[in-house]
Amino acid sequence: MDLFAAESDSAGVQQHVPLAERVRPRTLDEFVGQEHVLGEGKPLRILIGRDQVPSLILWGPPGSGKTTLARLIAQHTNASFVQLSAVTAGVKELRAVLERAATTRRVRRTILFIDEIHRFNKAQQDGLLHSVEEGVVTLIGATTENPSFEVIPPLLSRCRVYVLHSLTAGNLEAILEHALRTDTVLKSRTITVTDRERLLLLSGGDARSLLNGLETALRIAEQNGTDAVTVGRAEFDAAFQQKTTRYDDGGEEHYTIISAFIKSVRGSDPDAAVYWMARMLEGGEDPKFIARRMIVLASEDIGNADPYGITLAVSTFTAVDYVGMPEARIILAQCATYLASAPKSNAAYKAISDALHDVQSSPDLPVPLHLRNAPTGLMASLGYGKDYKYSHDHPGHFADQQYLPDGLTDKIYYRPTENGREKDMRERLHRLWPGRKR
Repeated sequence: MDLFAAESDSAGVQQHVPLAERVRPRTLDEFVGQEHVLGEGKPLRILIGRDQVPSLILWGPPGSGKTTLARLIAQHTNASFVQLSAVTAGVKELRAVLERAATTRRVRRTILFIDEIHRFNKAQQDGLLHSVEEGVVTLIGATTENPSFEVIPPLLSRCRVYVLHSLTAGNLEAILEHALRTDTVLKSRTITVTDRERLLLLSGGDARSLLNGLETALRIAEQNGTDAVTVGRAEFDAAFQQKTTRYDDGGEEHYTIISAFIKSVRGSDPDAAVYWMARMLEGGEDPKFIARRMIVLASEDIGNADPYGITLAVSTFTAVDYVGMPEARIILAQCATYLASAPKSNAAYKAISDALHDVQSSPDLPVPLHLRNAPTGLMASLGYGKDYKYSHDHPGHFADQQYLPDGLTDKIYYRPTENGREKDMRERLHRLWPGRKR
């Protein structure tokens, strides 16, 4: 017996319609999750109920309910509802919708839903500005990418942005129960779902992934001649192959996770550092990108508190380039945990930043004569190199003389910290330059 064979025509169930589509919420009360924007009394819920939805952008990860919410808005409006996909629609299709909306606006307004709106190029987004500004259409855009980066500022300023979150385990459990209870195909069989936690984990907060994975697992477990089907860990692992990992090496997750990684290393938390690194590697991030970031971090956040840090980071990049994945993960983890555990200093970073500020905001001050070379007799006669003290000819290989230009003689750029090797450097510089207060 085919678990997913079509039921009678009166049941209206089509054999090849995916489960995620069959059980898509039909009302706002059936919509699960996103209570922060759709809960009772929330502004968006009120506006939908009053059919006064403004132009808006729905930003959230896959499977968080963006398309479903747009369709629910369509059911609650008296406006004409037009849906386009930015993946397939071009300028011609967009222009046709806008022209028709302009013609019919006195009779009926138009809501234009554009899925994957970040796929529209700048010219296509520009083409929406006039119509959205004048109310020819009410725009609803859905995107998985940060609209700050992917939607042009003039269009973004004309829309409200609503952020949707990954669904929680509780949300996914409710969606699973709803599917088992209401879907015509599923409820006609005796289905037992074991190890639900595994199913929820593999779904990665994505409702579509949850339902499609369940449907595939049921197909794998199905036995001909029986109405009873049991699915569990083995079937889920076979259906998903691997956990759904939300990561885009060029999108929002790329930037937020690398930021979390860097800040964890800077904050001396090796455990958090390797966790965020694992997230990046599992998501398919280029390991050499991670290695490059650690080279910068080794100077910016550790510096002379542990000068070996940058040596290790550079060696790590070379080793990763030689070895490749999956073994490169071990090398990356060694470097990340060392840098996270090392003493920290941003003194070198601050020193060059302050020096560049002075260079950019003040005149080009002349090099003191005694610091200049005198390769010609003329230059020597002009005083170049006169009275220069060769440091190695003096006790301690140090000569007290002016090195900064006139006007900056008391300026301090490098202020060593009390951490690691910099503590010794700080004490030495205090002895050599007692007049400079670091």
